[in-house]
Amino acid sequence: MAFSAELWKSIDNIYRGILRHPFVRRLGDGTLSRESFKYYVVQDALYLREFGRALSVAAARAPHDDWIVMFNEHAANALRVERSLHEGFFRDFGLSPQEVAATPPAPANLAYTSFLLATVYGGTFHEALGALLPCYWIYWEVGKELERKGSPDPLYQRWIATYASEEFAGVVKAVIQALDETAEKLRPAEREAVARCFVTTSRYEWMFWDMGYRREGWPV
Repeated sequence: MAFSAELWKSIDNIYRGILRHPFVRRLGDGTLSRESFKYYVVQDALYLREFGRALSVAAARAPHDDWIVMFNEHAANALRVERSLHEGFFRDFGLSPQEVAATPPAPANLAYTSFLLATVYGGTFHEALGALLPCYWIYWEVGKELERKGSPDPLYQRWIATYASEEFAGVVKAVIQALDETAEKLRPAEREAVARCFVTTSRYEWMFWDMGYRREGWPV
């Protein structure tokens, strides 16, 4: 079994929890409140800025030229392609880029991005791969799952189609392959470190959906 398959198997309960979460279920059936989705896309835009930064650091630490190019391209796309998707939503909601940029990150968002950046700056390259991969992979799997039925809400279907697309699938598969190639040279303790990072950010993925559904704020 490929190491990536072992990692995915290890988060089965987390992924099933994501699919059961009311944010995801209601995104699929079209009943998610507009306020929750609006809150989510603003926070996701803030997240992607830091995710793009983390990808750039991973690119700088990558051992192969092709991976340096790949992660730099992914960093640019996180800020360019997906930002285009978000800005379409912002226009629908009447939000300006300045309003979005001035929004503070929610507690779960700040915790997630802080963990990512701490891992890519302070950990090893293989730990960085483990931390970054769930954001790619879980969104792809959720997109495919929701695409099977499609959402009756055109706004939500636009989101689903982005992550269920063949283009996004190619991006995710390339990162999975990079992780599996890296894992071939790792000792058991190093694989365990990758697995801990993978599980941690998978948990943060669940928390991100929950944050959006509850429209999480700072308690004080």
